[in-house]
Amino acid sequence: MLRLLKWFIVLSLFGLFALVVAVGFLYIVSGGNISDYVQKSLLRLTLASRAEELNTPYGTDDTPIRFTVQSGDTAARIARNLADSALIRDAALFVDYLRAEGIDTQIQAGIYFLSQNQTIPEIAHALLDARNSSITFRVLAGTRSEEVAQAIDATRKFAFKGADFLALVQAGAPVDPVFAALVGLPAGASLEGFLFPDTYILPPNITAQELRDQLLAAFLSAVGNQLITDINAQGYSMRDAVTLASIIEREAVWADEHPLIASVYRNRLAIDMLLQADPTVQYALNGARGTWWPNITQSDYRGVQSPYNTYLYKGLPPSPIANPSLSAIRAAIYPAQTSYYYFRARCDRSNYHNFATTYEQHLANGC
Repeated sequence: MLRLLKWFIVLSLFGLFALVVAVGFLYIVSGGNISDYVQKSLLRLTLASRAEELNTPYGTDDTPIRFTVQSGDTAARIARNLADSALIRDAALFVDYLRAEGIDTQIQAGIYFLSQNQTIPEIAHALLDARNSSITFRVLAGTRSEEVAQAIDATRKFAFKGADFLALVQAGAPVDPVFAALVGLPAGASLEGFLFPDTYILPPNITAQELRDQLLAAFLSAVGNQLITDINAQGYSMRDAVTLASIIEREAVWADEHPLIASVYRNRLAIDMLLQADPTVQYALNGARGTWWPNITQSDYRGVQSPYNTYLYKGLPPSPIANPSLSAIRAAIYPAQTSYYYFRARCDRSNYHNFATTYEQHLANGC
């Protein structure tokens, strides 16, 4: 009996020692919070049985969805908002994942761009750093302001619509008088031509006015003071140069032809000859044929009644017809010195052109 008692004491002491060791180990691995550690461990076991739900996205659509986390939002509120935005199906499962991973208090306030083809773990970890949220926006050379507005809507990341932006750049919108004076912009004129083509990395909270101002600032930065000084010395305003450059941009496929095409139009302007530029007729149609730049016919040269139709009216059209690149702007200001008055597409489908001094030579260049 005494021996059994001794064994019982020994086993009890050993059990107590093992318990102390186990508790100590738990204390160490839990960082001093055993209760939280146990809860998370149980959550992980539960989540392991729901792995398929965790890793199945809401859908297959990869269209960006603008999602905002406000300062002070709890994990539960964020989960409900995600569910309301059709980004996750199970708000409770999302919260459990955050808790199990220990990131429920690490989500940052900010604007994010999420999509339905992201899983719960992918969305959860995306919400940990708002600094990665930005809008990559490209203005293509040779597009008109309406196309820029369409690109805004196609991006689906802005907090405003393309129509909001368009209202700020169309005729009649207020313009910074300093900018207007620099480029020779008449009162009430649109900003067509000055929405500088480039790729922009923008903050997600940018407004329509801030975007407009950034594009205009990029224009001034690109052209600098020298180009403005030089075109003014030639008797033209920068707006005149941009108007010509917009035609050059629409006519050329390859930038290395910009100076040659510019020389044709500058030569024509010098002798008061009609520019006869197809893109100005396309612009005059103003999207009436379902596209901004439709194919035109011989009848359009006389049939499209518009001051933009350079087959009917001499000189530059009333305003730029698109937003040209710096290459086209420089070509308009510094054209190649040639005797050319004509050009037409080569027959080899290279998208290059043949240039001619006389109309007879021009006809001979036909295919």
